[in-house]
Amino acid sequence: MTVGSKVKQTLAELKGAHGTLQMYSAGTRDGEAKAAFDKAMAEVGEIIGDLEDRLRILESQEPQYKGK
Repeated sequence: MTVGSKVKQTLAELKGAHGTLQMYSAGTRDGEAKAAFDKAMAEVGEIIGDLEDRLRILESQEPQYKGK
């Protein structure tokens, strides 16, 4: 598995986790739990953004990773 493939797989998994956190946040009535889910969602969102930036750099430097 190439580095590009690993980064893309990690991004997909993180996006799934982000969606799950969003679902839990929307489904709870407990304010403390909602705040915890929202905080975790924000942190995962930042990581997703960072990895997407890294993937763009990787694809520009290593064209063989682009579009796979």
